[in-house]
Amino acid sequence: MTYFSQVKKDLMNREQRHELLEELFKHATESIIVTDHSGDIKFVNPATERFFGYKQEELMGKKVELLMPERFTQGHAHHREKFDTHPHSRSMGIGMDLYALRRNGTEFPVEISLSPFKHDNEHFTIAFIIDITTRKKTESFVLKQQRELENLAKELRSSNERLESKVDARTKVLSEALNELEKSKLELSDALEKEKELNELKGRFISMASHEFRTPLTTILSSASLIPEYPLEEQKEKRLKHVDRIKSAVNNLNDILSDFLSMSKIEEGKVLANFTVFNLKALVEEIVGDMKALAKPGQKIIYHQQGLEQVTLDQKLVRNIIINLLSNAIKFSDDHKTILISTIIDQSIARIIVKDEGIGISDEDKKHLFERFFRAHNAMNIQGTGLGLNIVANYVELLNGFIEMESELDIGTSFTLTFPNASGTSISSTGSASGY
Repeated sequence: MTYFSQVKKDLMNREQRHELLEELFKHATESIIVTDHSGDIKFVNPATERFFGYKQEELMGKKVELLMPERFTQGHAHHREKFDTHPHSRSMGIGMDLYALRRNGTEFPVEISLSPFKHDNEHFTIAFIIDITTRKKTESFVLKQQRELENLAKELRSSNERLESKVDARTKVLSEALNELEKSKLELSDALEKEKELNELKGRFISMASHEFRTPLTTILSSASLIPEYPLEEQKEKRLKHVDRIKSAVNNLNDILSDFLSMSKIEEGKVLANFTVFNLKALVEEIVGDMKALAKPGQKIIYHQQGLEQVTLDQKLVRNIIINLLSNAIKFSDDHKTILISTIIDQSIARIIVKDEGIGISDEDKKHLFERFFRAHNAMNIQGTGLGLNIVANYVELLNGFIEMESELDIGTSFTLTFPNASGTSISSTGSASGY
């Protein structure tokens, strides 16, 4: 490839990455605002225009306090200066009610998460803003209903005390009313608990997305800005180093988006198993060959096959399952460790085993391992969305199979997947650790 061909290819890759970043920025449902260390607005996404009623050009260079009610602006400037002294990712206004100001002067409640980053030796802050108007109305309605129910309960209990001496028929009617009231209170309590769980799940998602998107985006922005600094032919190695960093970051973003897309399709019931006959051994050998290129220095991926080679399963789902498990084994194992994958096939079942020598999983975390957005305590510093094993579990269920998992901290983890080797049939787990 000539130098000019390489430059042309690099430019095309940069345009594709730029388009990807623009799409992420443009289609985000939250308002995203980037400010410099002085609080001047540098970038906003389309959701910000919808939230606040301003055009993008009206906000550029303005102080972020423009978007706050006047009663908050003076205090916010002080808090912003304090934040710039010790920048760190955090949620704003814990225990407080935060409000934003639209262009037309109306206010609306918000949740805000702040994340600092540095570019060209200049400090910036990215704010993720969520309009929680609907949630506030729901909370207000629920609290009002609860107070009304509590008042009604008090009135009914008081009436019960006054009417105890009356006929049995009247007492029976009143007792039934009280029972219905208690039932309503329990139902309301269950609804509030479910809402709490939903909010916790949403919080885990926002925290994960904020970190997992910000890290590769920062890498891309940094490397893209440094590439023009090395225009000479003898600086080609430095240019390619930054190109490789950008490619890696884009691949990471693509993996994250793929996980979200897979989860969305599963929830919408758009993922169906298409059972066909194919050579599982050939498929695994192909995947192992591809995954070796992603292995850490000194890591070995060894494949063993036993029995038949043909299976009747969904080849696409099986491919995704194996890639996910091997990716995890590589990610959670150190350099120079061995990863084993085995397939055991006969006329009735097909079994796939992936075993690593990685960090392992604690007994406390095992029961949550297949939940959405769950990250084990010893994996918090390792990149990931917490969706992979949840997707694997759903794919295994679609194939009428089951998962068994064994793990020990600092020793390693083994996943055993068992499937019926025929379409439309199912098998029962006899192991001690079911996947779901």
